[in-house]
This record gives sequence, structure tokens and C-alpha cells, in this order.
Amino acid sequence: MHDAAVTQFRRIVLALVIGSFSLAALMGIAVLLAGAAFGETEGRVLLTTVVVGVESVAVLCYLAVAGRPTAFVGALGALVSLVPFGLALWLTWGGSEPDEAWRTFGITVTIAASIAQACLLLVIADRPRLRPWVVATLVAVTIVAGMIIAVIVDGAELDGTFWRMFGVIAILDVLGTLVLGALGAFGRKESVASPAAGPPPPAAAPSPLSAPVQARLTDVAHRRGVHPDRIVTDALDALERPV
Repeated sequence: MHDAAVTQFRRIVLALVIGSFSLAALMGIAVLLAGAAFGETEGRVLLTTVVVGVESVAVLCYLAVAGRPTAFVGALGALVSLVPFGLALWLTWGGSEPDEAWRTFGITVTIAASIAQACLLLVIADRPRLRPWVVATLVAVTIVAGMIIAVIVDGAELDGTFWRMFGVIAILDVLGTLVLGALGAFGRKESVASPAAGPPPPAAAPSPLSAPVQARLTDVAHRRGVHPDRIVTDALDALERPV
């Protein structure tokens, strides 16, 4: 995707995210300041504000990889997140609560949150020094997500060994994410250019000659078939030659 198209896409998505959450936030503030008895409807409005806010944060995470080769990961996460988002609103506003709905919500929200975390890690994956640690953390994220889904599907059959392994991998997941996030935000940025390319050439100094003089000098040098420096040198020699 072209840089200009990516920038425009980000602006549109940001406008939608900020606009939708601002509306939900205003509804929540209005409920809190209304002064009426806090009932079921008011609670649903506040819960809706929370749901929209969480989805907005997730969309911003998915947007982090826009314009990169891994942009498809963000697009997949955005699609998956629509399922728990819709279920959360449906359950908030009076939808039935079968076990299957809650199970689907738990599985999809786990996948959506894991993809959002992965998108933040993929932003710094282009740094060669950090890439192996990003890959290792992504593996931990995937394993943790799989284990959470296993708990949601059939957690009653899991023993103590499972939970100990889950704790270890979850700690490594959080540790890797925090360390890589800190290094990505505050660490020294690496050059993505090839080491053999050498330092960039120095910028050319601006010419002290005006444009008309520069054009005339270039024209004379072209007609005589010499470099413009030769014309300047001959002119200076002629001026310094004794009369």
C-alpha cells in the first residue's frame, strides 16, 4: 500500500475510533451526572462505554502494522475482534446468556487480544538485534492464548502441571513484551541499511553564485567543452595577471 494511502487510511480509522469512543464516553458521563437513580439501564450504558473503549484500544493496536508487510495480521485481528465486540454489546443489552455464547466470547476475545499484542511486537520486528526475541515472545503469546482457550473449552480436566506451565509461560510472555516494548520505545534505533553501503554522501554545499551567473557559467563551459571550474580558474588568472 502506498504511503499516502496508508496515511489516509490511518486518519480515517483514527477518526472513526475517536468519534465512536467519544460518543460512548459522553453517554457514560451523561449517565453519571444525570442525578437519577442508578439502575439497570444506566449500568448497561456504562458497560457499553467500557466495551467500546476496549475495542478502540484494540483497533489502535491493529493499526500499528498498517503499511507494513505484516499488515495482514492487523486486518485479521480487526475481523476477529468484531465477534467479541458484537457479543459483548448483545449480552449487555439483554441478549440471552447460554454457555455457548460466553464460550465463544472468551475464545474470540483471547484471540483478538493476542493478535493486538502481536501487532505491537511486530512493529519492532524489523530491528535485526531484537528480531529473535520478538519471535520468542510471539511464540509465548501463541502458547498462552492456546492454553487459555483450552481452559475455556474444558478447564475441568486440567491438572496442576498444566497450571504451573501456564504460569511460567505467561510470565515469560509478559516479561518479553515489557522488555521489548521498553527497548523499542527507548532503545537506540538501528539502521536498516546494509553495513557495506557505507556512510551517506555529504550533502552538496549551496552554490554561492546566483542562478543567472551559474547558468551563464555552465553555458560557456559547455560551448568550450571544459569543466565550469576551468572557466572560473581562467577568469581568475586573467584578473590577477599584471597589466
